[in-house]
Amino acid sequence: MSTFHLKISTPDGLLFDGEVERIRARMIDGDVCLLAHHADYVSAVGAGEAAIALPDGQVKRAACIGGMLSVINGEVRLIATTFEWAEDIDRERAKSALERAEAKLADASLSKEEHRLAESAKRRAQVRLSIPQA
Repeated sequence: MSTFHLKISTPDGLLFDGEVERIRARMIDGDVCLLAHHADYVSAVGAGEAAIALPDGQVKRAACIGGMLSVINGEVRLIATTFEWAEDIDRERAKSALERAEAKLADASLSKEEHRLAESAKRRAQVRLSIPQA
């Protein structure tokens, strides 16, 4: 299968820079799967699993939340707000974050902004917990 160059970065720096066979990630309007020779494309990243198929047959999975994905002249760049490889996800911490968010959401006196922030925290924790362990 043909490969293409992929760079993945976050505000913390470059996380991946290499050849891949495909990347599948959640955009704000659904999942997208990119292969070599994809047309130019730009989209906002949603919250979900990203799966990168490497030329050796290995598939690396990650929690990917927010950012932008672009394909320009065959070069694919994923600039994510949050990107955590499956093996780096602290599942106990994510479970605790989910419990805290759910407890906060049970409070009927939350302002709209507090409710929105608690919903976001809940969604981030759910995404992290949905990624299969490496």
